Amino acid sequence: MKRSNDIEYEVKFKQTLKRNPHKGLYVAFEGIDGAGKSVQVKLLKKYLQSLGKSTLVTFQPRREGPVGALINEILKGKVKVPSVSLQYLYTADRIIDHLHHIEPALKSGKIVISHRCMWSNLPYGLLDKHLVNFDSNDARVIDVAHGLLSLYNQFTIPDLTFYLRISAKTGIERLEKMHSGYELYEKKSKMEKVAKGYEWEIKQFPGEFVIIDGEQSPEEVSMQVNKFVAKALK
Repeated sequence: MKRSNDIEYEVKFKQTLKRNPHKGLYVAFEGIDGAGKSVQVKLLKKYLQSLGKSTLVTFQPRREGPVGALINEILKGKVKVPSVSLQYLYTADRIIDHLHHIEPALKSGKIVISHRCMWSNLPYGLLDKHLVNFDSNDARVIDVAHGLLSLYNQFTIPDLTFYLRISAKTGIERLEKMHSGYELYEKKSKMEKVAKGYEWEIKQFPGEFVIIDGEQSPEEVSMQVNKFVAKALK
């Protein structure tokens, strides 16, 4: 009879999220592919510039630098690596982004606008492990290993995280209009699972998300975003 060498331990923990201690405002946009994050980043930057505010726009993952460039090649299918390796690369890229760009900008009083942030890690990370039961023990272990409790959790979380909620069907239709080639995560079945991951995350951390109907026109979404940002600036 084959014997298992696996050893099981029970680990209990509390999660602490670091608030922004700086004078700058940190705003992030989350959602599945095609939700309109890129458009809203541009519109928010334009709105803030009209108010005379200094901004920094950042994308996670970045498409530049040694780590960001490698991630870009992996997402486009040009480089093959185990999926778990990709999640650790995301973490490394976020650490670089926080240390070199986000933290200095917030300290100087700038408004940081981020296309995705640390909240993306869990929905996409668990998808790579083919887990859809986000309450399972395996899911929680992965969350700790390369998710909310990894090194970048020591850095500031967004003051405002806008979750642009759309269906996977809408996401696919929008992506087809924008380009002909899909990246790694841009397939309907995967996008549906990622959406479920976000919904689970919102239930776990309800005070961290502003949910906006992303099925609306970009202008309607932008108006709602601007209202929340204007309130936060006061």
